[in-house]
Amino acid sequence: MRNYRDLKVWERAHQLTLSLYKATSGFPKTEIYALTSQIRRAAASIGANLAEGCGRRTEREFGRFILIAMGSASELDYHLLLAHDLHLLQSSDYDRHQSDLTEIRRMLTSLFLKLKLTAKGQKL
Repeated sequence: MRNYRDLKVWERAHQLTLSLYKATSGFPKTEIYALTSQIRRAAASIGANLAEGCGRRTEREFGRFILIAMGSASELDYHLLLAHDLHLLQSSDYDRHQSDLTEIRRMLTSLFLKLKLTAKGQKL
């Protein structure tokens, strides 16, 4: 069993989630159960899936949760674009969050590939 807090990608995802909670706090109240909630949920899901995957017994199970985290990152990517296009996120904030998300996606891919290489014959 791994400690998710030791993963650099988890730390980056956690920091992005905190930043997005702050960024979405200024969204209109009409979005509280819509885009605000979706952005926060998708962002938190990245770190949460890494944490859950670290608690699993096998490399294969951990790999599955990394893939789920990657799906959440893709979902977040769309929600950020939507918030930007609806003028809820300023371009500078959108660019910064998008850059952070791109780096997290790269890190998730790298972690998955590393895990796959060390799985010693297990099919992920």
